[in-house]
Amino acid sequence: MKKKPTKSAKNKPRSLSGIISISNKKLQNFWRKGIWQRLIIALSVFVLLLTSSMYSIAQWYINKHKNEPLVIGATFIPNYARYFELDPKEALSAMINDLGIRDFRLVSYWSNGEPERDKYDFEELDWQFDMIEEAGGSVSLAIGLRQPRWPECHMPHWAESLPKSEWTVELEEYIAATVHKYKDRESLISYQLENEYLLEVFGDCPDHSRERLVKEFNLVKSIDPERTLITSRSNNAVPSWPMGEPRSDINAASIYKRVWDGTVTKRYFEYPVPAWFYAFLAGGAELTTGRNTFIHELQTEGWTPPGFGGLKDAPISEQDKSFSAKDVSPRIDYGIATGMRRMDLWGVEWYYYRMVKLNDPSLWNATKAKLIEVRNSEI
Repeated sequence: MKKKPTKSAKNKPRSLSGIISISNKKLQNFWRKGIWQRLIIALSVFVLLLTSSMYSIAQWYINKHKNEPLVIGATFIPNYARYFELDPKEALSAMINDLGIRDFRLVSYWSNGEPERDKYDFEELDWQFDMIEEAGGSVSLAIGLRQPRWPECHMPHWAESLPKSEWTVELEEYIAATVHKYKDRESLISYQLENEYLLEVFGDCPDHSRERLVKEFNLVKSIDPERTLITSRSNNAVPSWPMGEPRSDINAASIYKRVWDGTVTKRYFEYPVPAWFYAFLAGGAELTTGRNTFIHELQTEGWTPPGFGGLKDAPISEQDKSFSAKDVSPRIDYGIATGMRRMDLWGVEWYYYRMVKLNDPSLWNATKAKLIEVRNSEI
């Protein structure tokens, strides 16, 4: 009779105590490693878990909103058109009738609307509303002291010498007059209060106190309680997470991809951030505040070094280093990939300038082609 083969010690099943003993040895070996090795391993595990959680929130947000209509609008600022020596009415008309844009963020600069104390001038805003309404479009109106474009805070000269206790009262009166003036406009869908208010490192502004922001928020709501009221944060960054008062109806965020870095690298710098990161921030904000987010500034404009003074003073070759016609389609695709279903393009006045003043329609035509492509894909 053949002898049954005996199990080697190597193949014997391990007992529970044996498994525990081996596990303990592995832990001991881990803790015998140098402190830097332990820190690197622990940090790697933490980063992996954090990234996985962020990505999961991003995918939740994208999937939740994917069936909502996609709206691509634009910011329009008459002062910026005039900077390029353009006729603002012609520029806005071209954006509506040639590019087919129907949804706009307009500004109500205090310096323009009350050039003299207690004398309001809304003529320029009136024709913008009229033109957009005639095309069946919509308006999101920026209000307050801080509004888009440098110097960010647009205070009239007569108010600059007043103490805060006085100019804030005058500002509230101007905000109230603006809201009363346009609250019954058919095209008005929302207000955007104090653009990127808490961003203290950029702009020439006299005050960033949250108390003033809350007071203005409550003022607008008391006059037009049903209209959507938006507050915005810069570059959709974690430090400006929309917590605390005031609790806006919708959050707004800006996304900039390629800029001139004048602080560290002294060269053009592209943020190496995937689109899903912004979806995570929008999703995280929705989970913690119950409010959705949209892109109130998608950077579709060049950013030149300070030595040129501005886009108008830089040659086309320099303008194209930070944003050119070939960047239009991927930048809009990037905005779509964030999962946020409304985005406002930033810098369309510049495209029109390039076309009519510099005989270079590349940016305008690339934007027009992309918008047609997006509209067709949404049908």
